Amino acid sequence: SGGFRVLVGRNNRQNDKLTLKDADYRDLWFHVQKLHGSHVILCTNGGEPGDQDITEAASLAAYYSQAKDSANVPVDCTQVKYVKKPAGARPGMVIYTTYRTVNVTPEEDLVKRLQAGK
Repeated sequence: SGGFRVLVGRNNRQNDKLTLKDADYRDLWFHVQKLHGSHVILCTNGGEPGDQDITEAASLAAYYSQAKDSANVPVDCTQVKYVKKPAGARPGMVIYTTYRTVNVTPEEDLVKRLQAGK
């Protein structure tokens, strides 16, 4: 809603490329806690996103995860510079530090609205 671009990886290889190659180190990275799901990047271009931008990106991470049909889903958020791929790890596997957790409930209507750019 704040005009920031949001990118979503839809499989392991897309997650790898998105997080490790395409994203800027200052962008924000989102992933649902302790479950399989998409990597979501909030492209900040060094700007400061608002709470609504963070909540919307976290909602996308929750929606494109195994927690799609759950409520109050914990989603971790950190700057891309704190996301690393361990040596020899499978595609899409990362470790991260210095994060905060946002609890959201995935909403299909919100996802459709964001995809439409409204």
